[in-house]
Amino acid sequence: MDLLHTIFSFLVAIIVLVTVHEFGHFYVARLCGVRVLRFSLGFGKVLWRRYDKHGTEFSLSALPFGGYVKMLDEREGEVPAELLSQAFTRKTVGQRMAIVVAGPVANFILAILLFWGLLLGGESGLVPVIASVEANSIAAKSGLEVGQEIMSVDEQQTPTEQAVARHLISRLGESGEIRFKVRYPDSNLTYEINLPINNWMRDAKDPEPLAGLGIDLGPVKPIVGDVLPNTPAERAGFQSEDKLMMVNDIPVKDWRDFQSVVRPRANQPVIVDVERKTTTGDLQVISLSVTPESFTEKGVSYGRVGMAPKPLSAESLRHYEYSVGGALVAGIKRTWDTSGFVLLSVKKLILGEISTKNLSGPISIAKVAGSSAQIGLKSFIGFLALLSVFLGVFNLLPIPVLDGGHLLYLSVELIKGKPVSEKVQVLAYQVGLMIVIGLSMLAMYNDIMRL
Repeated sequence: MDLLHTIFSFLVAIIVLVTVHEFGHFYVARLCGVRVLRFSLGFGKVLWRRYDKHGTEFSLSALPFGGYVKMLDEREGEVPAELLSQAFTRKTVGQRMAIVVAGPVANFILAILLFWGLLLGGESGLVPVIASVEANSIAAKSGLEVGQEIMSVDEQQTPTEQAVARHLISRLGESGEIRFKVRYPDSNLTYEINLPINNWMRDAKDPEPLAGLGIDLGPVKPIVGDVLPNTPAERAGFQSEDKLMMVNDIPVKDWRDFQSVVRPRANQPVIVDVERKTTTGDLQVISLSVTPESFTEKGVSYGRVGMAPKPLSAESLRHYEYSVGGALVAGIKRTWDTSGFVLLSVKKLILGEISTKNLSGPISIAKVAGSSAQIGLKSFIGFLALLSVFLGVFNLLPIPVLDGGHLLYLSVELIKGKPVSEKVQVLAYQVGLMIVIGLSMLAMYNDIMRL
C-alpha cells in the first residue's frame, strides 16, 4: 500500500509540473502566432488523444516522465507556403526566446502561487535555541553554549530552526568563518561568535549541517504526551504527563536522551524512572521496565516503545501571519531564494565543493513525494513548490538539450545577427545529451545506493 501511495504521489507531482511547464511553452507560442502541432504528456505509445479547433493534438502517452510541445518548424520538414508565417523559425528572435523561456517561467509562477497559498494560512517554526553542544566540536571550541538562541547566521536573520538550517546548507564545502550572533534567554545582550570552517563537510553524503558543527537545536522536554495502544509503552504502564527522569541510570534532560538509549536496544529491557503526579497532587518517582520493539529503517534495526513527547509549548514556537499581499511577496521571495540556492548548489557540484553523492534521481524524488503526501496536503504542496523551482532552474541551465541551451543559441543569434550553424547545433546537442544522460545515471546510482 505504501509503495502504491508513493508511486501515485510521484505521478501526480510529475504530471502537474510537466503540464504547467509545457503549457508555458504552448500558451506563449499561441500568443506569438506559432502553429502548435502536438501537446504531449509523456513519451512512447499514445494512450489517449484529442484535437482542438486549431488542429492541435493533445495526447497522453504511456511513459509519464516528461512531455513536449511540438511546433511547426522548418528544421523538421518542409512547411507549406501558406503556413510559413506560423512556423517557429519565422518568428523574431525575441518571440522565439519568449516561447523557450515560458516553460521555466511557468514553473516559477506555479511555485509562487503554491507558496502564496501556503503562507496565507501563516507559518510556524521552532525558536532556534541550542539544546546540546558536542564536546570538542567546532561549536564547543568556538564558544557556543546550551541555552543560547541563534539570532543570525552571517548577518542573515534566523528566527526559526528552518532558517538556521537553510543558511548553513548554503555554506557546505566552503572555508572561512560562519558568523553567529547569539543571546541567552531573557537577555537582550547579544554575542558574536565566529566558527572556523575548512572545506566544511565537502565529501559528506547527505550532510547534516547542525551535526557538522556539533550542535543540536530545539530541546524537547522529556514529558510523555501520547501513549499508543498495544505498544510496549502501554504494557509497561506509562501515562500521559509522566516526566522521564532516568533511563538505565542515565539522566534524561531532553526527549532525545531517552531515544538515544532506546533506539539501539531493540528487544532488550530498559529501566525508566518517571516522576508522576498522584491523585492527591503529590509527586512520586516510580520505576518502569519496558522492552522496545524492533523496527527497520533503511535496512537497520532499531528499538521503539510507542509513545511521543508532549507537544511543544507556545514559547518554543514562532508564528507569522501574512496579509494577502504580504503572503504573495513572501512567496516571491521564497521562490527567489530557493532558485539562488539551486544555482549555488550547481556551482558547488561543478567546483567539487559538495559531493556528487548528494545528487538525487527519480527514486529519491518519489520517496519524498510519497512521504510528504502522507504527512498531509500542506506538506505535499510545499514539496511541489520546491520541485517546481528546481525544474525551472534546471531547464534554464545552458545545456543544449534543455531550454537554457536553446536560449544560448538564440542569444548568439541576437548578437551575431544570424543563427548558429546546424553543424555546431548538432555537435552541441550530442554533448548536452551525454551530460544529461551522465547526470541521470549518476543520480540513479545514488538512489540505488541509498536503497
